[in-house]
Amino acid sequence: MANIAADTALVTGASSGIGKQAAIRLAAKGFRVIAAARRLDRLEELASRHENITARQVDLSDPTDRDDFCRYLAGLPEPVGVLVNNAGYATRGVLEDVSLEKIKRLFEVNLFALIQVTQACIPAMRKKRNGIIVNVSSMVGRFSFPGSSVYAASKYAVEGISDGLRIELAPFGIRVVTIRPGAIATEFGQVAEQMTGDLLATTDPDYRPFYQTAKAATEKIFADEPPSQPDLIADLILQAVSSKQPKAVYAAGSKTGEFLGRRAELDDEGFFHFMLERFNLSELKI
Repeated sequence: MANIAADTALVTGASSGIGKQAAIRLAAKGFRVIAAARRLDRLEELASRHENITARQVDLSDPTDRDDFCRYLAGLPEPVGVLVNNAGYATRGVLEDVSLEKIKRLFEVNLFALIQVTQACIPAMRKKRNGIIVNVSSMVGRFSFPGSSVYAASKYAVEGISDGLRIELAPFGIRVVTIRPGAIATEFGQVAEQMTGDLLATTDPDYRPFYQTAKAATEKIFADEPPSQPDLIADLILQAVSSKQPKAVYAAGSKTGEFLGRRAELDDEGFFHFMLERFNLSELKI
């Protein structure tokens, strides 16, 4: 095992996208970074290119693997002082179309892994009266796009955990930050498609007009503002980690201004009607 320096950072989901870029930035700032993810080949390549990065394979969907990983964290000679909970993925579909098995796996990664890894890191931070936890949520941690209620629910839960932790850990000098990315140009969408499958082929015919209408509207909405690069969010993470008084929440990326802005402005009923109109669903009668 590589020597872990006093300023140890852990980044989950570090094999690609936001997590990879965050790991690189933290390493460049002198942190000894534990880059954790399922794809070991990618992690080893990342570690080979950056002296301050150590690869650690873990499948966060597997509770046994998580247990082993958390024991490893608890045994570090210099514990984690910066935790970036970035690992996560999406599965799409109206609620009726998403199996309970898929929902459970999604929550294992997006929520329960985040909780367990955080629980493993808190005791050392608490003893030092210092540390920072950065939870990567999503703009859909504040609302749900059509056909993404399950993924949004996992991020709503991350927001709730973050809000509670921020209060619980403040007396110990531990900061808790939530990051809400918008649409980001990573492998996230491809993975979501793989995990979801062909919805139009498997759904009840009743839902086909809904899927077709929502998909066409989504493509039109994002056509004028392409996904942002993962560097944008990695820079926000570094900004939060480097700040003595980071904000509770940071948001950036394609369409965050529009959708989070409207969510803040409107009450629940108003936002419901805004979303129906925005996705051309207000007149859809099936």
